[in-house]
Amino acid sequence: MLLVVGAGALAQENVYPAKEYKGLLFIKNATIHVGNGQVIENGTIKVSNGKIEEVGTGIAIPTDDVKVFDAKGKQVYPGLILSISNLGLVEVPSVRSTVDYTEIGEMNPNIRSIVAYNTDSKVINTLKSNGVLMANIVPNGTLVTGSSSVVQLDAWNWEDAAVKLDGGIHFMMPNLINIPNPFADVPAAPAIDAVKRGLEQIENVKAFFREAKAYLQESAHKPVNLKFEAVKGLFDKTQKFYVHCDLVKEMLIAVDFAKEFGFNVVIVGGSDSWQIAGLLKENNIAVILSQMHNLPTMADDDVDQPYKSATALQKAGVLFAINDDDGQTRGRNLPFNAGTAAAYGLSREEALSAITLNAAKILGVSDRAGSLEKGKDANIVISEGDILDMKSSVIVNAFVQGRQVDLTDKHKELFERYKYKYGIK
Repeated sequence: MLLVVGAGALAQENVYPAKEYKGLLFIKNATIHVGNGQVIENGTIKVSNGKIEEVGTGIAIPTDDVKVFDAKGKQVYPGLILSISNLGLVEVPSVRSTVDYTEIGEMNPNIRSIVAYNTDSKVINTLKSNGVLMANIVPNGTLVTGSSSVVQLDAWNWEDAAVKLDGGIHFMMPNLINIPNPFADVPAAPAIDAVKRGLEQIENVKAFFREAKAYLQESAHKPVNLKFEAVKGLFDKTQKFYVHCDLVKEMLIAVDFAKEFGFNVVIVGGSDSWQIAGLLKENNIAVILSQMHNLPTMADDDVDQPYKSATALQKAGVLFAINDDDGQTRGRNLPFNAGTAAAYGLSREEALSAITLNAAKILGVSDRAGSLEKGKDANIVISEGDILDMKSSVIVNAFVQGRQVDLTDKHKELFERYKYKYGIK
């Protein structure tokens, strides 16, 4: 009973962000997966004041007051990165008061997801337990939805969490396929041409950006247009333009945005991107594959096409990342999605890069995260098994900017609760 009461005292509300660690920290005797394809056996990582100082073998460890973690027999990885997520913006989708990821209206580039990000979300700790230490927080809605920001997942508030603010503007491409109307036999049901309506919406978005471009070329503005000001980074390339779409015809329109406006475009979703991988490579367009465990988009695609698309992009030289946008797993299955891609053609290190270094490159944070290299933040995960394998992966330690984080989460608490209820040892 005392053990149960003690566990209750450690409820997730009392799991605090780790304090800043000053000084040296070493992880030794590890199999180190750097994230860039390199694997170091029996290696050591030296961390100084939250930054990686050395990675390799033969690194001397002083005998004075330093933290040393012996990872013998364990695997060490960079912290995983969830490229697209509404984490911290919605807690329980069916409870309206916990949902804060969308705004009314079609053109909201000035909406900033970061200011609504809730660091106290109970979902966050479940991701850390699977090695996910960073995420790109994205607003939802219709057409141009606003800006996303990259956060680290061990923070008191959004200011502490922010790694890269407003790094991208998101465009939800209208669906360019006519879906049969289930009410077609009802006389009062209006006939809607979804493709025609979608093309009109796309033209409205292009018109908005043409006006924004003209506005931003003026030397002074009176009055100030907040929506135009919000997309300034797209034109000077300090922001990326994330186009959420899946069909080839939709992705071709994304390519057209890149050509007309000079935007740095990233395709989000891209389930049929394998069909135009060469064109995407030619136009330097990256892809974030939203979901591996899914049905194919088109009826004549191979049934296992979602599993193979990452390999096709890798062979074509397209920069891509793997994501988990399943509303049930909420990003927790990110490493296992990459593991599926590894089973269908990627090497394990290529699959790891797709959820670490590649993701960091796309999100514009590769100078700080994505790999275990000198000068980067010490975002490190230690696992007893292969982090891409659902069966063997057990995360035993995680570090965010060199701080050892608490891996307690709601799932573990419920596991212990019902073990006690049913007398399971």
